[in-house]
Amino acid sequence: MKKLFISICTAALLISCGKSTKNSEDKALDKKFDTYKDGLITSLWEIYPGWASGVGYHKFDNVLIIPDAAADKKQLDFVNAQLDSLKHYNIDNLSDKNKTDFQMIQNQLEGAIFGIKELKSSEWNPSEYNVCGAFAEILNGNYDSLEVRLRAFNTKMNNIPAYYEAAKKNIKNPTIEHTELAIAQNLGGSSVFNEDLNAALAKSKLTEAEKKEILEKAKVSVKAITDYADWLKKLPNKTPRSFRLGNALYAKKFAFDIQSGYTADEIYKIAVDHKKDLHEKMFVLADKLWTKYKGSEPKPADKLELIKQVIDKISLQHTTPEKFQSEIEKQIPELTAYVKAKDLLYIDPSKPLVVRKEPAYMAGVAGASISAPGPYDKNANTYYNVGSMSGWTAENAESYLREYNDYILQILNIHEAIPGHYTQLVYSNQSPSIIKSILGNGAMIEGWAVYAEKMMLESGYKNSDEMWLMYYKWNLRTTCNTILDISVHTKNMSKVAALDLLTKEAFQQQAEADGKWRRVTLSQVQLCSYFTGYTEIYNLREELKKKEGDKFNLKKFHEKFLSFGSAPVKYIKELMLSKE
Repeated sequence: MKKLFISICTAALLISCGKSTKNSEDKALDKKFDTYKDGLITSLWEIYPGWASGVGYHKFDNVLIIPDAAADKKQLDFVNAQLDSLKHYNIDNLSDKNKTDFQMIQNQLEGAIFGIKELKSSEWNPSEYNVCGAFAEILNGNYDSLEVRLRAFNTKMNNIPAYYEAAKKNIKNPTIEHTELAIAQNLGGSSVFNEDLNAALAKSKLTEAEKKEILEKAKVSVKAITDYADWLKKLPNKTPRSFRLGNALYAKKFAFDIQSGYTADEIYKIAVDHKKDLHEKMFVLADKLWTKYKGSEPKPADKLELIKQVIDKISLQHTTPEKFQSEIEKQIPELTAYVKAKDLLYIDPSKPLVVRKEPAYMAGVAGASISAPGPYDKNANTYYNVGSMSGWTAENAESYLREYNDYILQILNIHEAIPGHYTQLVYSNQSPSIIKSILGNGAMIEGWAVYAEKMMLESGYKNSDEMWLMYYKWNLRTTCNTILDISVHTKNMSKVAALDLLTKEAFQQQAEADGKWRRVTLSQVQLCSYFTGYTEIYNLREELKKKEGDKFNLKKFHEKFLSFGSAPVKYIKELMLSKE
């Protein structure tokens, strides 16, 4: 503190000098922290080579970590050493952008400790052990010559038998649900080492000796995979662990995974209130549309029943199983043109988006998803994975298509592709901070996609009572995802009660509700990311609109928001509201 009797001029001079010195020190600290981050990332990829490949860093593509006690120790040693390194930096003296990076790094490191020491999913989730996806990505990549990739594939196969032997030793009391998923995904994904590999070898310029060696290792690999699946099938498990996480673990996992300004309990209450609000809005629209779709039929006294009957009629407008993927492909350029015409945000036309049938090793959890390249492989394809209805009964396929009817299919494409996941992840890869890309926050990523849905309709996209009614139905799904996940994992919600929530209050088709029940038994917390992120993003936008008034520009808001990579919304909020 300066003494009060110092003259105003002198005080101003001293304060000015002090600020200059502090800025100089801060800049030096930020530079030092940037150097630390570079070293952290280099070390990170050595510990997590699979993760490295996933973000486009392919130096360690030929490495397959054996998931044994030694690997856990190495990971914990690394994490603890990095946490010690963070203690050398006073977060208050870092720039706003580095403060966010610091917080994201710290969360990642502490989350890793939680995963190994407390969550211990490696003991009860056999589906964590699956090499098929990593090997498929090597074959699908275009970051190097096919021959280089196949040689990495060859070397990586060396550890597959030991990998699955370690998995067997780790598994102690698996859940029934994760065991069944592990069997299905591993057996389905093993085709990577047969059909996919044979097709790649046929195109390659490898020598016959190299091809023979690879094919022999592939046989050993397939045997290791099928042996693991057979071992799981025969595993005696009289008292299997429940798939439910429980209050204590759930609260901690929510804090690490979501990184929200809300707790799980708080967002649950917000979601319940939002569900009631959506029901009121849907009733107004359904009541208005009743005569158009139901003619002179008497209206039900129950509001939810009235909504359901109108939705059921509109849902009959849908594509066929054979045209489902092609319909998605057709809508992508239409969405792109609309965003451009409305000047909602810039979409880079040079970043390819490829719609494809969902690979077998990914099947069983979600019907549609995006596989995006990482910041090291920015120009690689982004894949829009579409679940197949092949082998489904006519009844199940019809139920699924009614759920993804002509209106909701468009909202799905906004969410997954433009201007949702695909667009956001392209922006994330351009972030000046690679930390904000590689440590991407799921709630921000999913929240943006959900926000994009409402934003598009607010801008006038396919404006009609039917589209808004179906949007509210879709938003109910997001809302009920949160209610469902928290209720199932912390409040012992039964399957009957869960399906009742999904079909009667969220108006979902039976096939969709059954799939969501399966998903909530196989995942924890992730289903909360949609509504939590959306709520925080929408509230931030409305706060800035109020603050900036007539100066608020929607496109600038979108591009500024997305410029911070995939950082948690609470940190982006701090940066966007900062006076700096």
